[in-house]
Amino acid sequence: MIPKGVTVQVSSRELKVKGPKGELSAILHPDISVEVKPEEANVKVSGTDNFHNALHGLWRALLNNMVNGTTKGYEKKLEIVGVGYRAEMKGSNIQMVLGFSHPILFKPPKGVKIETPSPTNITISGVDRQLVGQIAAKLRSFRPPEPYKGKGVKYENEYIRRKAGKAAAAAK
Repeated sequence: MIPKGVTVQVSSRELKVKGPKGELSAILHPDISVEVKPEEANVKVSGTDNFHNALHGLWRALLNNMVNGTTKGYEKKLEIVGVGYRAEMKGSNIQMVLGFSHPILFKPPKGVKIETPSPTNITISGVDRQLVGQIAAKLRSFRPPEPYKGKGVKYENEYIRRKAGKAAAAAK
């Protein structure tokens, strides 16, 4: 189902989706074809084996993500936990203080918007679901949450499994 205001075009193995929030494109696999009708786009495969079934599901999901991204957009939220840990915007770049001897300055790629509503919250948004998720994972990788005190950068609703420290383990 293609919502109003979104156009899907296929031209020589290139799939383009254009909507109110932006434009995305992808190069189609040689065994995949996309049939565009006025209100829907159907993904077709050339074979019926397991590989082609998986390819069909993949491209159907990619096309759906492109349509949703150009209409609604995608967003990931991160939380920073730890005394003195914080993030702030420096122009379009984000500067993160995460307990290292130096602050980390990260420049987001084109098409991704990063905001810091508070010093301990980061919001990443954009039209490309893969890119938004990749940037969120990259920011989290600078200081992943540790299991003893839970300090670090975590996703908004992520549960951190906590471990008992040395003293608690020795008491058993």
